[in-house]
Amino acid sequence: MSDKTKIKGMGAIPHGGGVAFRLWAPHAERVSVIGSFNGWDGDKHPLQGEENGYWYADVPEARIGDQYKFLLTTDKGELSRIDPYAREVTGSVGNAIVHDPSFDWGGDDFKLAPWNELVIYELHVGTFNDQEDDNRSGQFASVSARLGHLKKLGVNAIQIMPVGEFAGERSWGYNPAHIFSVELTYGGPLAFKRFVKRAHQQGIAVILDVVYNHLGPNDLDLWQFDGWSENSRGGIYFYNNERAITPWGETRPDYGRGEVRQYLFDNVMMWLEEYHVDGIRFDCTQFIRTVDGSRDHDIPEGWSLLQWINSQISQKYPGRITIAEDLQNYKWLTRDVGAGGAGFGSQWDAMFVHPIRQAVVTPQDEQRSLSAIRDAICYRYNDDAFDRVIYSESHDEVANGHERVPQEINPNDSKGWYARKRSTLAAAMVFTAPGIPMLFQGQEFLEGEWFRDTVPLDWDQNEEFHGIVRLYRDLIRLRLNRDSGTAGLSGQFTQVHHLNDESKIIAFHRWDTGGPSDDVVIVANFFNAPRDGYIVGFPAAGSWKLRFNSDWNGYSNDFLSHPSSDVVAETGEYDGFPFHATLSIGPYSVLIFSQ
Repeated sequence: MSDKTKIKGMGAIPHGGGVAFRLWAPHAERVSVIGSFNGWDGDKHPLQGEENGYWYADVPEARIGDQYKFLLTTDKGELSRIDPYAREVTGSVGNAIVHDPSFDWGGDDFKLAPWNELVIYELHVGTFNDQEDDNRSGQFASVSARLGHLKKLGVNAIQIMPVGEFAGERSWGYNPAHIFSVELTYGGPLAFKRFVKRAHQQGIAVILDVVYNHLGPNDLDLWQFDGWSENSRGGIYFYNNERAITPWGETRPDYGRGEVRQYLFDNVMMWLEEYHVDGIRFDCTQFIRTVDGSRDHDIPEGWSLLQWINSQISQKYPGRITIAEDLQNYKWLTRDVGAGGAGFGSQWDAMFVHPIRQAVVTPQDEQRSLSAIRDAICYRYNDDAFDRVIYSESHDEVANGHERVPQEINPNDSKGWYARKRSTLAAAMVFTAPGIPMLFQGQEFLEGEWFRDTVPLDWDQNEEFHGIVRLYRDLIRLRLNRDSGTAGLSGQFTQVHHLNDESKIIAFHRWDTGGPSDDVVIVANFFNAPRDGYIVGFPAAGSWKLRFNSDWNGYSNDFLSHPSSDVVAETGEYDGFPFHATLSIGPYSVLIFSQ
């Protein structure tokens, strides 16, 4: 067979005359494909060697839906391996399945919102629904059934924790055994495509979390894949020296090997091309670009891999977003590749979440640092205020020794007044500070304790705390300027113009172009008592409409311990502004004003 007649691609490639198979196994002496189409007979369909350790065969007898594996003859004996590029498997230790790549997207031409207008909702497919809802619980279909809730809440992007096939039936997803195959317990690849299509129909983008800093380590067929390894380590797909070591096992991919780089690149492109996802969130990039998370032990080829992937995404899929979880305050992650950066669109911001959480979980008011809050609000990596994702809860922040914010505020009463007031105070900072705001599943109805992949959300709380849900909904509406008048919340500019550490009051100004319908002033009280007759500077004279008061009794019956109202800014310099207004603010409350 000439190279011209060979089918391009890796793994199992269905076509009109059967299925072509291609595998990379440079140390194998012989390779054949075995499966349901040949009685699992290794003599019937041998693959022919190609350049650089690739093997190829075209099998007319194979069809979509057939199960298969590769049988490798090596100096370690015969090895039966699942296809590394398998789009579908029977399980993490099962067989590969020839996957049907066709899907009716129905003219899906969804476009991701501009990044300064994104509101992200992070969720875990396996726990997003009640176990008692239906027999689809813990699957994409059950998440689809809740899209109405998310749409009403106002979020326009879902970030899904990893869905690659993992060992066992329950997991956070950060132990991928087969990165090209969608977890069967979630419904598999077809269910994921249906979910993305339905989300798009609801106006909601889908951002997928991926794991490339390590693989497995359990049920990992890639380990010593073709029999070769050095130092008793992982073989062709992994580093075989000390660079293999990660906090999760000695399974860091070899970013310097061209075939492994292509493997990871192809996986990213698969999610974008075949699943129509709108963005990719990269887990723990500090362990891709460095050995141990420190800047003294760089992995240059890991950095160049990130640059290559991001540059190709920006060229082939303009408007899609890539997000780094690095949490090392590294500005070069979100700088352009042409300028030497990694080219990410945004990154999770440790400089926001940690001081904001600390500010609301600290028991004593006098110990709250308003300077730390100010710095969290104003922090920037680069020129774009939206190259950071800001949040008070994420899957990492509500586990691994931490709990949900209401739980940490009051471990004995996570639904009580203090927990409700101060957790919503943190949420108001998320939706008024510059950055891409993100929620974690259940945050909007005071989900307590900590995140576990065995405990589903308590959706009864969605009704019990419907007022708190409305508070989140109102904040999102203001953040996205749904009712006009608050465009400044999606603007580039921020100025903290009032900081009273004694009274625990902070006020800041958000704007883009400035002026009516753009200027927004946020006033926050981090103290457990109301403030009457309090003076704050305003950027313009005249009436300022109160758009939001987190102490309103519509959010909770025991709120509105202190009412507030529209204010009039009068001439008289204050806080560096030529105008000022007198207002009242409740305890642990936030007021949002605009003209």
